[in-house]
Amino acid sequence: MTSAKAILIEKFQDKSARVAVVGLGYVGLPLAMVFAEAGFEVIGLEIDHFKVSSINNGDSYIQDVPAEAVEKMVKAGRLWASSDFSILHTVDAVSVCVPTPLRKTGDPDLSFIVSACNSIAPYAHAGMVVVLESSTYPGTTRELVLPRLAGTNGLDVGEDIFIAFSPERVDPGRTDWTTRNTPKVVGGISENCSDVATAWYQQAINSVVRVSSAEVAEMAKLLENTFRMINIGLVNELAIMCDRLGMDVWEVIDAAATKPFGFMKFTPGPGLGGHCIPIDPLYLSWKMKAFNYNARFIELASEINTNMPRFAVSKIQDALNRVGRPMRGSHILVLGVAYKPDINDLRESPALDVIHLLTRKGVSVEYHDPYIPQFSHDNWQMESVPDLHQAVKAADAVVIITNHSAYDYPAIMNEARLIIDTRNALGACGGRHNAKVVRL
Repeated sequence: MTSAKAILIEKFQDKSARVAVVGLGYVGLPLAMVFAEAGFEVIGLEIDHFKVSSINNGDSYIQDVPAEAVEKMVKAGRLWASSDFSILHTVDAVSVCVPTPLRKTGDPDLSFIVSACNSIAPYAHAGMVVVLESSTYPGTTRELVLPRLAGTNGLDVGEDIFIAFSPERVDPGRTDWTTRNTPKVVGGISENCSDVATAWYQQAINSVVRVSSAEVAEMAKLLENTFRMINIGLVNELAIMCDRLGMDVWEVIDAAATKPFGFMKFTPGPGLGGHCIPIDPLYLSWKMKAFNYNARFIELASEINTNMPRFAVSKIQDALNRVGRPMRGSHILVLGVAYKPDINDLRESPALDVIHLLTRKGVSVEYHDPYIPQFSHDNWQMESVPDLHQAVKAADAVVIITNHSAYDYPAIMNEARLIIDTRNALGACGGRHNAKVVRL
C-alpha cells in the first residue's frame, strides 16, 4: 500500500494537491498568491467577510498584492475564498497565517492559533499536512497545534497527518525580497512531517531551508526579530546619550558605518512599529520565565524602545520652548502615521503613541499620510489633512514620524515654521544645518 507521505508528495509535484491558507492578511494573501501562481488551486479561509468578498471579486486589500494579479488567479480558477472550514475535507495542505498579538498584560495571545486549529480539527484527515506560519514561542506547534489536530482524531502524526512550522518572513513594502524568493525555513514535528512540508513549499518557494525540528524553526524566527529589536534599542539609547552630550546621533552613526567590517548600520526613531519586531521577542522572554530565566537583553531593549515616543515628545516640547511657544495650545502637524515608509500599515505604529501623548498635553494635532487617509484607534478617529502644504504653513511645528519618499522635503522645510525630524528625513536636503530643524 502506498503511504500517505508518498501520495502527498506526488500530489505536490504534479500540482494536483488542493491548498488552503487560513488567514488572508499581510502574510496569508501573498502566500496564497504564490501557491496559486505556482499552479495549485488555493482556497483562502477567512472569517472576515469583507476579505472573502474582495478576493472572490478579484480585488486586493493588501498593498503588496496587485489587484490585477488577484483577478487573474480568480479568473483562472486557482484562487477563491470562503468562511466555510468544511471545505478542508477535500484539502491536502493547510497553511495557518493568523495574528499572534500580545495581551495588554504582555502575555502572548494565542487565541487566534487555538481558534484556527479548533476550526481545522473536525476536518483533519489522513493525507493532510498542516503548517503553522504565525510567529510564536518555541514549543507552540508541538504543544498547541499537534494535540488539536492529531490527538482528538486518532491520526498518527508522521504517518497519517503531517504537522510543521515555517515562519513567515514578510517585510511589507519590499520588492527585492518577496514571499517567493525569501528563503523559507521549515521544521516538522517528525522527519516525515519535515519531508512532506518541505516538498510542498519547494513547489512555490525558490529556496527552502530545512531544520531539525519545529522548535528550531520557531526559535530561528524569534532570533531574527530579537536581533533587530535589540540593535534598534541600542541606537535608540545612543540617540538619548548623544542628546545629553550635545552630539548629532545621525552623524555618529554615519561615521561608524564607514567601517567596512564588524558594524551593521541601524538607525533610531520615535519607537518601534509593525507586528513582528515590537512583539515577537517578548514571546521568547515570556517563555523563558517558565525556566526561571530573565531575558535581560530583550527586556531592556523593549523598555528603551517603548519609551522612545516619550523622548520624541520631549524633543517636540524643547523645540517649542526654544521658539517661545508653550506645548499646551500649540498646533502640530504629524507627517506619516504608517509604521514604516511607503506602506499603508498602521500596526503598532509609534505615531499613535506620539499623537496620543501630544493630545494629552493639550496639543491640537493633525496628521498627513499619503497611504492612510483615515484611521481609528482606541475610540478616536482622525483623517489626513486634505491640503498638505497649507497644513504645513498653518502648523506651529511639523513632526516627521514616518519618512515617506513621496514627501517633497525641501518644500516642507521652506514652508514650515519649525520641524522636529525623528527620522533624519531632511538630512539629504540640508536639514542637519537648518536652524529651524530639530532632529532626534
